[in-house]
Amino acid sequence: MTIEDEVFKKSGIVFDKLISYGFIKNNHIYQYTTNILNNSFRVEITINHKGIINGKVIDNDFDEEYTNFRVKGVKGDFASQVLEAYQEILIDIKNKCTKKEYFNSSQTNRISQLIYNQYHDVPEFLWEDDDETGVFRNSRNGKWYGIVMCINQSKLDNKTDKEVEILNIKLDDKVNELLNKDGYYRAYHMNKEKWLSIILDETLNDEEIMQYLKVSHQFTETIDEWIIPANPKYYDMIHCFDDRNMITWKQTSKMHVGDIVYMYVTKPIGAILYKCQVIEVDIPYEYQDKNLRISKIMKLQLLQRYNKDQYTFEVLNQYGIKAIRGPRRISEALRKAMND
Repeated sequence: MTIEDEVFKKSGIVFDKLISYGFIKNNHIYQYTTNILNNSFRVEITINHKGIINGKVIDNDFDEEYTNFRVKGVKGDFASQVLEAYQEILIDIKNKCTKKEYFNSSQTNRISQLIYNQYHDVPEFLWEDDDETGVFRNSRNGKWYGIVMCINQSKLDNKTDKEVEILNIKLDDKVNELLNKDGYYRAYHMNKEKWLSIILDETLNDEEIMQYLKVSHQFTETIDEWIIPANPKYYDMIHCFDDRNMITWKQTSKMHVGDIVYMYVTKPIGAILYKCQVIEVDIPYEYQDKNLRISKIMKLQLLQRYNKDQYTFEVLNQYGIKAIRGPRRISEALRKAMND
Protein backbone atom coordinates (compact mmCIF):
# COMPACT_ATOMS: atom_id res chain seq x y z
CA MET A 1 0.00 0.00 0.00
CA THR A 2 1.39 3.42 -0.93
CA ILE A 3 1.92 6.21 1.59
CA GLU A 4 -1.01 8.07 0.02
CA ASP A 5 -3.31 5.04 0.20
CA GLU A 6 -2.40 4.45 3.83
CA VAL A 7 -3.05 8.04 4.90
CA PHE A 8 -6.31 8.41 2.98
CA LYS A 9 -7.66 4.99 3.90
CA LYS A 10 -11.43 5.11 4.41
CA SER A 11 -11.50 8.78 3.42
CA GLY A 12 -13.37 10.34 0.53
CA ILE A 13 -12.36 13.60 -1.11
CA VAL A 14 -14.73 16.56 -0.72
CA PHE A 15 -13.79 18.39 -3.91
CA ASP A 16 -15.37 21.71 -2.93
CA LYS A 17 -12.88 21.97 -0.06
CA LEU A 18 -9.80 21.41 -2.22
CA ILE A 19 -9.90 24.88 -3.82
CA SER A 20 -10.17 26.69 -0.48
CA TYR A 21 -7.29 24.57 0.80
CA GLY A 22 -5.06 25.80 -2.05
CA PHE A 23 -5.50 23.29 -4.86
CA ILE A 24 -5.72 24.59 -8.42
CA LYS A 25 -8.14 22.83 -10.78
CA ASN A 26 -6.82 22.11 -14.26
CA ASN A 27 -9.40 20.28 -16.39
CA HIS A 28 -10.33 17.31 -14.17
CA ILE A 29 -7.15 17.38 -12.08
CA TYR A 30 -6.65 19.21 -8.77
CA GLN A 31 -3.04 20.24 -8.15
CA TYR A 32 -1.33 21.46 -4.97
CA THR A 33 2.30 22.50 -4.48
CA THR A 34 4.14 23.52 -1.32
CA ASN A 35 7.71 23.51 -0.02
CA ILE A 36 9.11 21.56 2.94
CA LEU A 37 12.33 21.39 4.94
CA ASN A 38 13.37 25.02 4.52
CA ASN A 39 12.41 25.03 0.82
CA SER A 40 14.87 22.25 0.02
CA PHE A 41 12.05 20.13 -1.39
CA ARG A 42 8.68 20.79 -2.90
CA VAL A 43 5.66 18.54 -2.62
CA GLU A 44 3.35 18.14 -5.61
CA ILE A 45 -0.04 16.52 -4.93
CA THR A 46 -2.54 15.69 -7.68
CA ILE A 47 -6.09 14.40 -7.18
CA ASN A 48 -8.19 13.36 -10.16
CA HIS A 49 -11.97 13.53 -10.52
CA LYS A 50 -12.28 9.98 -9.16
CA GLY A 51 -10.47 10.91 -5.95
CA ILE A 52 -7.25 9.08 -6.81
CA ILE A 53 -4.32 10.76 -5.07
CA ASN A 54 -0.72 10.88 -6.30
CA GLY A 55 2.21 12.73 -4.81
CA LYS A 56 5.80 13.58 -5.59
CA VAL A 57 8.65 15.09 -3.60
CA ILE A 58 11.03 17.14 -5.80
CA ASP A 59 14.58 18.08 -4.81
CA ASN A 60 14.63 21.82 -5.58
CA ASP A 61 18.40 21.96 -6.03
CA PHE A 62 18.37 19.42 -8.86
CA ASP A 63 14.72 19.64 -9.92
CA GLU A 64 14.54 15.86 -9.69
CA GLU A 65 12.10 13.58 -7.89
CA TYR A 66 13.34 12.29 -4.53
CA THR A 67 12.09 8.77 -3.78
CA ASN A 68 14.31 7.40 -1.01
CA PHE A 69 11.68 8.15 1.62
CA ARG A 70 9.36 5.63 -0.07
CA VAL A 71 11.68 2.68 0.54
CA LYS A 72 9.97 0.23 2.85
CA GLY A 73 11.45 0.37 6.36
CA VAL A 74 13.33 3.54 5.46
CA LYS A 75 16.29 4.29 7.71
CA GLY A 76 18.42 7.37 8.09
CA ASP A 77 17.61 10.77 9.55
CA PHE A 78 17.35 12.59 6.24
CA ALA A 79 14.92 10.23 4.46
CA SER A 80 12.92 9.96 7.68
CA GLN A 81 12.60 13.75 7.89
CA VAL A 82 11.33 13.92 4.31
CA LEU A 83 8.84 11.12 5.01
CA GLU A 84 7.58 12.81 8.17
CA ALA A 85 7.16 16.20 6.46
CA TYR A 86 5.40 14.62 3.48
CA GLN A 87 3.03 12.65 5.71
CA GLU A 88 2.17 15.79 7.69
CA ILE A 89 0.97 17.48 4.50
CA LEU A 90 -1.10 14.46 3.48
CA ILE A 91 -2.66 14.20 6.93
CA ASP A 92 -3.53 17.91 6.90
CA ILE A 93 -5.24 17.54 3.51
CA LYS A 94 -7.10 14.50 4.82
CA ASN A 95 -8.28 16.33 7.93
CA LYS A 96 -9.50 19.38 6.02
CA CYS A 97 -10.69 18.02 2.66
CA THR A 98 -12.18 14.55 3.21
CA LYS A 99 -15.10 12.75 4.76
CA LYS A 100 -15.23 9.36 6.47
CA GLU A 101 -15.90 6.46 4.09
CA TYR A 102 -16.72 2.77 4.49
CA PHE A 103 -13.77 1.39 2.53
CA ASN A 104 -10.13 2.02 1.69
CA SER A 105 -10.01 2.71 -2.05
CA SER A 106 -11.67 5.47 -4.04
CA GLN A 107 -13.25 3.03 -6.47
CA THR A 108 -14.71 0.85 -3.71
CA ASN A 109 -16.32 3.88 -2.11
CA ARG A 110 -17.69 5.07 -5.45
CA ILE A 111 -19.22 1.63 -6.05
CA SER A 112 -20.67 1.71 -2.53
CA GLN A 113 -22.32 5.05 -3.28
CA LEU A 114 -23.67 3.78 -6.61
CA ILE A 115 -25.15 0.75 -4.83
CA TYR A 116 -26.86 3.06 -2.37
CA ASN A 117 -28.17 5.29 -5.16
CA GLN A 118 -29.64 2.34 -7.04
CA TYR A 119 -30.72 -0.09 -4.31
CA HIS A 120 -30.68 1.98 -1.08
CA ASP A 121 -28.41 -0.61 0.54
CA VAL A 122 -25.37 0.17 2.69
CA PRO A 123 -22.57 -2.27 3.54
CA GLU A 124 -22.94 -4.31 6.71
CA PHE A 125 -19.83 -5.23 8.70
CA LEU A 126 -20.98 -8.46 10.28
CA TRP A 127 -17.83 -9.54 12.10
CA GLU A 128 -16.81 -7.72 15.25
CA ASP A 129 -13.06 -7.97 14.61
CA ASP A 130 -13.25 -7.15 10.88
CA ASP A 131 -14.04 -3.61 9.71
CA GLU A 132 -12.92 -4.21 6.11
CA THR A 133 -15.35 -6.91 4.96
CA GLY A 134 -18.63 -5.27 3.96
CA VAL A 135 -21.66 -7.26 2.87
CA PHE A 136 -24.33 -5.87 0.57
CA ARG A 137 -27.64 -7.68 0.84
CA ASN A 138 -31.13 -7.17 -0.44
CA SER A 139 -33.03 -5.31 2.27
CA ARG A 140 -36.23 -7.14 1.35
CA ASN A 141 -35.01 -10.66 2.09
CA GLY A 142 -31.48 -10.46 3.49
CA LYS A 143 -29.88 -12.30 0.55
CA TRP A 144 -26.27 -11.38 -0.26
CA TYR A 145 -25.43 -9.99 -3.69
CA GLY A 146 -22.03 -8.37 -3.06
CA ILE A 147 -19.15 -8.74 -0.61
CA VAL A 148 -16.21 -6.34 -0.40
CA MET A 149 -13.03 -7.82 1.05
CA CYS A 150 -9.50 -6.56 1.57
CA ILE A 151 -6.94 -9.25 0.66
CA ASN A 152 -3.46 -9.72 -0.72
CA GLN A 153 -3.74 -9.92 -4.50
CA SER A 154 -1.48 -12.98 -4.53
CA LYS A 155 -4.49 -14.96 -3.26
CA LEU A 156 -6.06 -14.29 -6.65
CA ASP A 157 -3.17 -14.48 -9.11
CA ASN A 158 -0.41 -16.23 -7.08
CA LYS A 159 2.12 -13.51 -7.96
CA THR A 160 1.15 -9.90 -7.08
CA ASP A 161 2.13 -8.99 -3.53
CA LYS A 162 -0.07 -6.03 -2.60
CA GLU A 163 -3.22 -5.34 -0.61
CA VAL A 164 -6.32 -4.77 -2.73
CA GLU A 165 -10.05 -4.56 -2.26
CA ILE A 166 -12.23 -6.96 -4.21
CA LEU A 167 -15.95 -7.28 -4.83
CA ASN A 168 -17.44 -10.79 -4.89
CA ILE A 169 -20.60 -11.09 -6.98
CA LYS A 170 -22.76 -13.99 -8.14
CA LEU A 171 -22.95 -14.49 -11.92
CA ASP A 172 -23.57 -18.25 -12.36
CA ASP A 173 -23.10 -19.16 -16.03
CA LYS A 174 -21.39 -15.83 -16.84
CA VAL A 175 -18.38 -16.65 -14.63
CA ASN A 176 -16.24 -18.59 -17.13
CA GLU A 177 -16.65 -16.11 -19.98
CA LEU A 178 -15.24 -13.28 -17.83
CA LEU A 179 -12.23 -15.06 -16.36
CA ASN A 180 -10.08 -14.34 -19.42
CA LYS A 181 -10.56 -10.59 -19.00
CA ASP A 182 -8.36 -8.32 -16.88
CA GLY A 183 -9.79 -7.54 -13.46
CA TYR A 184 -11.86 -10.74 -13.08
CA TYR A 185 -10.75 -13.69 -10.96
CA ARG A 186 -12.15 -16.92 -9.60
CA ALA A 187 -14.04 -16.04 -6.46
CA TYR A 188 -12.03 -15.74 -3.27
CA HIS A 189 -13.70 -17.48 -0.33
CA MET A 190 -16.93 -18.14 -2.29
CA ASN A 191 -18.33 -20.80 -4.63
CA LYS A 192 -16.00 -20.57 -7.63
CA GLU A 193 -18.56 -21.97 -10.07
CA LYS A 194 -21.20 -19.33 -9.34
CA TRP A 195 -19.28 -16.33 -7.95
CA LEU A 196 -16.27 -14.35 -9.10
CA SER A 197 -14.04 -11.63 -7.68
CA ILE A 198 -13.64 -8.21 -9.28
CA ILE A 199 -10.54 -6.25 -8.31
CA LEU A 200 -11.32 -2.66 -7.31
CA ASP A 201 -8.14 -0.88 -8.41
CA GLU A 202 -9.47 1.06 -11.45
CA THR A 203 -8.73 -1.87 -13.81
CA LEU A 204 -12.45 -1.89 -14.64
CA ASN A 205 -14.61 1.20 -14.89
CA ASP A 206 -17.49 1.76 -12.48
CA GLU A 207 -20.16 1.33 -15.15
CA GLU A 208 -18.97 -2.15 -16.11
CA ILE A 209 -18.79 -3.25 -12.48
CA MET A 210 -22.32 -1.97 -11.80
CA GLN A 211 -23.58 -3.78 -14.90
CA TYR A 212 -22.49 -7.13 -13.48
CA LEU A 213 -23.47 -6.25 -9.94
CA LYS A 214 -26.99 -5.69 -11.26
CA VAL A 215 -26.97 -9.30 -12.48
CA SER A 216 -25.92 -10.47 -9.02
CA HIS A 217 -28.65 -8.37 -7.42
CA GLN A 218 -31.26 -9.90 -9.72
CA PHE A 219 -30.58 -13.34 -8.20
CA THR A 220 -31.86 -11.95 -4.88
CA GLU A 221 -34.96 -10.23 -6.22
CA THR A 222 -38.41 -11.39 -5.21
CA ILE A 223 -41.59 -9.83 -6.58
CA ASP A 224 -44.50 -8.99 -4.31
CA GLU A 225 -48.01 -8.65 -5.68
CA TRP A 226 -50.39 -6.13 -4.14
CA ILE A 227 -53.97 -4.94 -4.30
CA ILE A 228 -54.34 -1.17 -3.94
CA PRO A 229 -57.77 0.44 -3.45
CA ALA A 230 -58.61 3.46 -5.61
CA ASN A 231 -61.66 5.60 -4.89
CA PRO A 232 -63.34 6.85 -8.11
CA LYS A 233 -64.65 9.85 -6.14
CA TYR A 234 -61.10 11.23 -6.04
CA TYR A 235 -59.45 9.66 -9.11
CA ASP A 236 -60.76 9.15 -12.63
CA MET A 237 -59.96 5.44 -12.61
CA ILE A 238 -62.07 4.66 -15.65
CA HIS A 239 -60.06 6.90 -17.98
CA CYS A 240 -56.68 7.18 -16.19
CA PHE A 241 -54.94 5.01 -18.81
CA ASP A 242 -56.83 6.26 -21.87
CA ASP A 243 -53.93 8.28 -23.33
CA ARG A 244 -50.93 6.87 -21.48
CA ASN A 245 -49.62 3.62 -20.05
CA MET A 246 -47.98 5.10 -16.98
CA ILE A 247 -49.27 6.94 -13.89
CA THR A 248 -47.93 8.01 -10.51
CA TRP A 249 -49.52 6.85 -7.27
CA LYS A 250 -49.11 7.25 -3.54
CA GLN A 251 -46.42 4.87 -2.33
CA THR A 252 -46.23 2.84 0.83
CA SER A 253 -42.78 2.16 2.26
CA LYS A 254 -43.06 -1.54 1.42
CA MET A 255 -43.34 -1.09 -2.34
CA HIS A 256 -40.27 -1.89 -4.47
CA VAL A 257 -39.32 -1.67 -8.11
CA GLY A 258 -40.62 -4.73 -9.96
CA ASP A 259 -43.59 -5.34 -7.69
CA ILE A 260 -46.97 -6.05 -9.28
CA VAL A 261 -49.93 -3.83 -8.31
CA TYR A 262 -53.59 -4.63 -8.98
CA MET A 263 -55.74 -1.49 -8.92
CA TYR A 264 -59.02 -2.25 -7.15
CA VAL A 265 -61.59 0.46 -7.92
CA THR A 266 -64.01 0.82 -5.01
CA LYS A 267 -67.78 1.32 -5.16
CA PRO A 268 -69.75 1.77 -7.27
CA ILE A 269 -67.47 -0.44 -9.42
CA GLY A 270 -66.01 -2.76 -6.79
CA ALA A 271 -63.54 -4.69 -8.96
CA ILE A 272 -59.90 -4.91 -10.10
CA LEU A 273 -59.55 -3.02 -13.37
CA TYR A 274 -55.77 -2.85 -13.94
CA LYS A 275 -52.59 -4.84 -13.44
CA CYS A 276 -49.50 -2.60 -13.20
CA GLN A 277 -45.80 -2.91 -12.41
CA VAL A 278 -43.81 -0.60 -10.16
CA ILE A 279 -40.99 0.91 -12.23
CA GLU A 280 -39.81 3.71 -9.92
CA VAL A 281 -40.15 4.37 -6.19
CA ASP A 282 -39.33 6.99 -3.56
CA ILE A 283 -40.20 9.99 -5.74
CA PRO A 284 -40.52 12.98 -3.35
CA TYR A 285 -44.00 14.51 -3.33
CA GLU A 286 -45.65 16.69 -0.71
CA TYR A 287 -49.46 16.87 -0.57
CA GLN A 288 -52.03 17.04 2.19
CA ASP A 289 -55.75 17.73 2.47
CA LYS A 290 -58.45 16.61 4.92
CA ASN A 291 -58.62 13.18 3.28
CA LEU A 292 -55.09 12.44 2.18
CA ARG A 293 -51.42 12.99 3.00
CA ILE A 294 -48.65 12.05 0.56
CA SER A 295 -44.88 12.27 1.16
CA LYS A 296 -43.66 10.12 -1.73
CA ILE A 297 -45.06 8.56 -4.87
CA MET A 298 -44.21 5.68 -7.20
CA LYS A 299 -44.51 5.24 -10.94
CA LEU A 300 -46.78 2.47 -12.25
CA GLN A 301 -46.77 1.01 -15.77
CA LEU A 302 -49.92 -0.61 -17.12
CA LEU A 303 -49.55 -4.31 -17.94
CA GLN A 304 -53.13 -5.51 -18.36
CA ARG A 305 -56.75 -4.37 -18.23
CA TYR A 306 -59.62 -6.40 -16.78
CA ASN A 307 -63.33 -6.36 -17.45
CA LYS A 308 -65.18 -4.91 -14.46
CA ASP A 309 -67.10 -8.17 -14.07
CA GLN A 310 -63.96 -10.36 -14.00
CA TYR A 311 -62.44 -9.75 -10.54
CA THR A 312 -65.25 -8.29 -8.46
CA PHE A 313 -65.07 -8.14 -4.69
CA GLU A 314 -67.24 -11.24 -4.53
CA VAL A 315 -64.72 -13.14 -6.66
CA LEU A 316 -61.80 -11.85 -4.61
CA ASN A 317 -63.60 -12.94 -1.44
CA GLN A 318 -63.47 -16.51 -2.70
CA TYR A 319 -59.66 -16.25 -2.75
CA GLY A 320 -59.34 -15.07 0.82
CA ILE A 321 -59.59 -11.30 0.29
CA LYS A 322 -62.04 -10.21 2.99
CA ALA A 323 -61.36 -6.46 2.97
CA ILE A 324 -59.44 -3.91 0.90
CA ARG A 325 -58.97 -0.84 3.08
CA GLY A 326 -55.39 -0.14 2.05
CA PRO A 327 -52.48 -1.71 0.13
CA ARG A 328 -52.26 -5.43 0.91
CA ARG A 329 -50.50 -8.46 -0.52
CA ILE A 330 -52.69 -10.82 -2.46
CA SER A 331 -53.30 -14.38 -1.31
CA GLU A 332 -51.32 -17.22 -2.85
CA ALA A 333 -54.52 -18.68 -4.29
CA LEU A 334 -55.40 -15.39 -6.01
CA ARG A 335 -51.82 -14.98 -7.25
CA LYS A 336 -52.00 -18.38 -8.91
CA ALA A 337 -55.41 -17.68 -10.44
CA MET A 338 -54.39 -14.32 -11.89
CA ASN A 339 -51.12 -15.62 -13.33
CA ASP A 340 -52.39 -18.86 -14.86
